[in-house]
Amino acid sequence: MAKRILLVDDEPLIVKGLKFALESDGYETDSAEDGEIALAKIKSGDFDLILLDVMLPKMSGIEVCQAVREVSDVPIIMLTAKGEDMDKILGLEYGADDYMTKPFNILEVKARIKNILRRAGAGREPAKLVISVRDITINIGTRNVDIAGNHVNLTVKEFDLLNLFMSNVGKVYSRDALLETIWGADYIGDFRTVDVHIRRLREKIEADPANPQYIMTKWGVGYYFAE
Repeated sequence: MAKRILLVDDEPLIVKGLKFALESDGYETDSAEDGEIALAKIKSGDFDLILLDVMLPKMSGIEVCQAVREVSDVPIIMLTAKGEDMDKILGLEYGADDYMTKPFNILEVKARIKNILRRAGAGREPAKLVISVRDITINIGTRNVDIAGNHVNLTVKEFDLLNLFMSNVGKVYSRDALLETIWGADYIGDFRTVDVHIRRLREKIEADPANPQYIMTKWGVGYYFAE
């Protein structure tokens, strides 16, 4: 079954170009020209990925992203015409999985989409593989996370990070290693992307994020999952 992608942008030419390029690769697409329409479609539809512009009428892309994360962990790639780092980090802060700055190369857009869908388990049958460390249990196939019996919603990248850490308890990963492993060797972001995702992950799994018990920092080296 073709993967469904929602294109959220108020610039018709950008949407037209993205639709043509993605549908030529076999994806199904839908579109929304403002934040309110986008959120309504997301809540009523079943999408595998969302391309979400930051600057939108009625609701900003950041507001849409935040609202989506309250009900879904569908992968989100933020699109922004601004070059300031704050916009990019703010998008990640509210749950985006990746970002791209306009103008962008359509080949890079396709590569990012393919990479995120692959990491989200696109096209695979759920694997019956469960990892439990202390009171955290993750299911690799269904990508479910439970802490002491309570379900926790994680984004694609947050789950990938937790999976990596729990599969290698005690192993310290540098920011560079995490960028290459989780985001891919061709990712053009910087180390702050890792720090933002680690902070968000801690907020979701730690009783006290300021004093973590699971995802630990080895100062000057990187991060690891404590035994």
